[in-house]
Amino acid sequence: MAEIVNLNRARKTRARAVATEKAAANRAAHGRTKAERLRDAEEKARRDALLNGARLEHGPDKSGPG
Repeated sequence: MAEIVNLNRARKTRARAVATEKAAANRAAHGRTKAERLRDAEEKARRDALLNGARLEHGPDKSGPG
């Protein structure tokens, strides 16, 4: 004989599993503290400043192509 399955219970169990996976993904994406976000923003600003400082700019008044 086949096992009797309550479809409502199976549907709710599946929905719970999907919600758990979605919650884990959201925690990974948004679960950082304010200090971590600020540290990352400062690090990105420092990297950008370093790259912009090393940028070579060629214009009509400078020698080089352009």
